[in-house]
Amino acid sequence: MTLITLPAVLEIPGAAARIREHNRRTGRRLAALDDDPTGSQAVHGVSVVTVLEKAEYAGGLADAGDTCFILTNTRAIDEGQAVSLNAAAARDLYTLAAETGSTVEIVSRSDSTLRGHVFAEIETIAAEHLAVTGRPVDGVLFCPAMLEAGRFTVSDVHFALVDGVPTPVGETEFAKDKSFGYTSSNLREFLEERSGGAVDAADVHSLSLEDIRLGGPERVAEILAGVSDLGWVVVNVTEYADLEVVVLGLQLAQDAGKTFLARSGPSLVRALAGIEARDPLGPGDIAIDRSRANHGLIVVGSHVGLTTQQVKAARDRGGLVEVELDVPALLDPATSKAVVDAATERVIAALKESDVLVYTSRDLIAVDDDPAASLTISRSVSTALVTLVQKARKARPAWVIAKGGITSHDVAVHGLGIRRAKVAGQFLPGQISLFTPVEAPPDVLGCPYVVFPGNVGGIEALADVRDRLVAATQGVR
Repeated sequence: MTLITLPAVLEIPGAAARIREHNRRTGRRLAALDDDPTGSQAVHGVSVVTVLEKAEYAGGLADAGDTCFILTNTRAIDEGQAVSLNAAAARDLYTLAAETGSTVEIVSRSDSTLRGHVFAEIETIAAEHLAVTGRPVDGVLFCPAMLEAGRFTVSDVHFALVDGVPTPVGETEFAKDKSFGYTSSNLREFLEERSGGAVDAADVHSLSLEDIRLGGPERVAEILAGVSDLGWVVVNVTEYADLEVVVLGLQLAQDAGKTFLARSGPSLVRALAGIEARDPLGPGDIAIDRSRANHGLIVVGSHVGLTTQQVKAARDRGGLVEVELDVPALLDPATSKAVVDAATERVIAALKESDVLVYTSRDLIAVDDDPAASLTISRSVSTALVTLVQKARKARPAWVIAKGGITSHDVAVHGLGIRRAKVAGQFLPGQISLFTPVEAPPDVLGCPYVVFPGNVGGIEALADVRDRLVAATQGVR
C-alpha cells in the first residue's frame, strides 16, 4: 500500500479535550517508564522524574489526568537490570494507585526506531499489574511512531525518514545497532524476530488505517475487545488524528473493562494524555537565572552518523571552544582520569569567555558485534562525561545541552543532580525537549537543560538550538 491509496484522515473535533476530560473523570494518571530521557519530546507541561522513588511518582501524578515521565534509562543497561528496574517502578506505581483509589496507566516508552528491551520490559510490567491488582493485562499497543521525526507505520511496516525518503526501518542504520539490532520492518515480523519465535507474527493483532479512518473509535474498540492474554496490537499511524481515534477507542474498551499497556515511541504518549501541539520554543520562552555565567555547555556522547554531522555544523558556525575526549584513552584505566581532569580544566576556564563544545572522538570502537561490550563502552564514556559535568558545575554555565540518550540521562541525573523537572516544550516540532529543573542542587536551579537525542533533527539543528539559547542568555543580561 502507498500513502496515495490511504483513506482520508478522520479528524474528530475536540478529540484531545475529550481524551483529557475522560482521564480526569475516571481518575486516570499516565506514567511513562522512559528507557532514555528523550520520550517527552512530543509533550509540554508534564513532570519528569529522574529517581525511582515512590514519593516522587506521587508528586508527578498528584492530580487526575496528570502525566509523568519516569526515567529508567534501561536502554543503556542489560536485560536483567532492566527487568529489575521496571519491576520496582511498576510495583510502586500500581501500589500508589491502589492506595489513592486512582488508576495509573503505564506506557513502556521506547525508541521510535525499535531499539530496546521490548518483551522483557512489557512482560515485567504486566506481571506486576497482576500481582498488585489481581487482574491480568489483556494486550499491548505497539506504536513506535514519532511523527515529527518522520517515523510512522503503514500496512504494519514501520518507516523512518532518511535524507527525506521514507525508508523501511529495517534498512536503516538503526537496525544495525550493536546492542539491539534487527532485520524486520514489518512490525508483526519484528515481534516474532525479537521474541525468538515465542510470538507468531500471524497471532499479532493490527489496527489498520482503514480500521482507524473508516471505522473510527468504535471499530478500534471492537478490535481491542477481542485481544486477551497480553496480545500484541500493531498501531498503524501517519497523523496525530489517527492516534486520537485510537485513544478514544481505547477509552471505550477500558470503560468496558479491558486493560492495556503500551510499548510506544513519543507520539502515542501525547495522544494518551490529550496534549495538544504548541509552537517551538523561542528565546523569550527560555528562563535563565541572571546569576549564572554568560556562556553555556554542550556535551556530546552520541555516535550515530547524524550526530557527527550536527557536531560538524555547530563547529563550522563558530564561536565555540572545542574540547575533544579521546575514547580509547577514556577506556584505558591508566589514562582515563588524566584525560577527564585535563578536559575539565579547559572547560571551566573556557566558560568564562565562550560557549564550550565537549565531544567524544567520532571513530567507533570495534566490539565484534558484542552487545554487552558495546554497552560497556557506552557506559564508560558516559561516566567520563558525567564526571566532567559534575566538576564544571562550579562555573555555573548559563545552560547545558546533552546530545545522545545515555548521555542526556546520565548528565541530568548524575552530572547535574536533577531529581524532578518540568518539560517546558521543544525547540523543533515534537523534538528536542527543554527541561526546567524543579528539584535539583542550588547551583543547577535556573539552568535550562536541553535533552537532544542522537537521531533527530536536521544537520543544522544543534547549531540552531545553541543560537536560540545564546539569544535567551543575551536577553537577560
